[in-house]
Amino acid sequence: MSDAIKNLRRGPIVASLLIGAFVALLSQTFLNVALPGMMVDLNVSENTIQWLSNGYMLVSGVLVPISAFLIERFSTRKLFLSAVGLFTLGTMISGFAPGFELVLVGRLVQAAGAGVLMPLMSIVFLTIFPIEERGKAMGMMGVAMIFAPAIGPTLSGWIMEHYSWRALFYIIIPLSLFALIFGAFSLKNVTKTSKPRLDVLGVILSTLGFGGILYGFSDAGKDGWTSTVVLTCLAVGAVSLILFVWRQLVIEKPLLEFRVFKFNMYSLTTVINVIITMALFSGMILLPLYLQTIRGFTPMESGLLLLPGAILMGIMSPITGIIFDKIGARWLSVIGLLITVVTTFEFSKLTAQTTFTSLIILYTVRSFGMSMLMMPIQTAGMNQLPQRLNAHGSAMSQTLRNVAGAIGTALLVSIMTNTAATKGKELAMAAQINPADPANQAKMAEIGQQAAIHGINFSFVVATWMSVVALVLAFFIRKVEPHREVKHVEIPDDQKEAATASTK
Repeated sequence: MSDAIKNLRRGPIVASLLIGAFVALLSQTFLNVALPGMMVDLNVSENTIQWLSNGYMLVSGVLVPISAFLIERFSTRKLFLSAVGLFTLGTMISGFAPGFELVLVGRLVQAAGAGVLMPLMSIVFLTIFPIEERGKAMGMMGVAMIFAPAIGPTLSGWIMEHYSWRALFYIIIPLSLFALIFGAFSLKNVTKTSKPRLDVLGVILSTLGFGGILYGFSDAGKDGWTSTVVLTCLAVGAVSLILFVWRQLVIEKPLLEFRVFKFNMYSLTTVINVIITMALFSGMILLPLYLQTIRGFTPMESGLLLLPGAILMGIMSPITGIIFDKIGARWLSVIGLLITVVTTFEFSKLTAQTTFTSLIILYTVRSFGMSMLMMPIQTAGMNQLPQRLNAHGSAMSQTLRNVAGAIGTALLVSIMTNTAATKGKELAMAAQINPADPANQAKMAEIGQQAAIHGINFSFVVATWMSVVALVLAFFIRKVEPHREVKHVEIPDDQKEAATASTK
């Protein structure tokens, strides 16, 4: 670490990045609860309104692989201000848009800014903090990553009960403007810049690959695996992704460096984090479905279920970072995954009488376990990479987490719906009920509820086994020294001549 970076005032830099990332991540989940109301107000169909969520995820997901190039090409300050500026502009467009088309344009512009912020924050933290303090630093980063998306649904649920959906954007505007102004005064350039050539074909293949995979898995949770759109997106995405990986391995200056997987601890921790991300979504997706569609709770009430756990994760994230600096990631992740396995399995025993209080307690304990996982495990892997690969390692981790989130959501929702449908038929046949007979409607509603609960419980069993796999892998995590590369020192010509003369 250079003397210039050592002497930097890190507090304002960290604050700038945390505020920017918090606002961007808050916006990511803010609209989910508001979509039904927006659909009526903007006079569009359910499939159309979903693009406000899917489009945001796609653009931000596609931009992450390109972030490594952007971080190398542009200074820290310029990239941060451009990203937050784009995000602010998009928020304004959406907030004041007269119709759906402009709301969507605003969301896509928002996502263009948000997609760069998280990898940028990760790189800056890895650059300005020495390796012995990285756990604490990444723990602070975890506050934004965990807390913002979790409070989004609760806050937006309360706003939708009292105000118009436009208030969601009006609240974000001053926050993002503050992040922009604060960053303009506080942020310093800490990353080294160069002039790499942009691999245009790589960008196209990356966009088609990650975009196709992300959209295909996201849509599968809604339209099913046999949908033509889903199958087409997955096929195009898979072929493009294979071509993208091949190209990145053969060109001299790759857009995304897949050679980061030559580092064994980085590879192991990335696999564990992908599994944990999928398991995490089981609680965030399945529990609100259980509460709203089966138990009849409001969106705000289901959001409140997630809130204590989110607050605990936000509090614990810096604490686990400090513990990581002292003992490493292995035992943190083993203890965290043991808690996650037990609590996820307990969620597979839901009934129509499970109390709201017991759900909150169980989810909060599960969140406590989860708070020991993501950032310590990611930091353990990133610590092995040489500094020149930090941007690529961060972009790769973020990209794979986005893909894992989409896959986890689609997979668990698909398992839930298919299992529920099969169970519903079994129960109806066992009770010898004709579903078409109007006299049997009440009985069919009861069977439907039992089948839906069975489907959700089975999805939690699958999530439990995912967590068990991650737990076994966690025992292999070990503390590693960062990979140090030998620097080539150029000897001046006059010294070469002198050395040659002396040997003669």
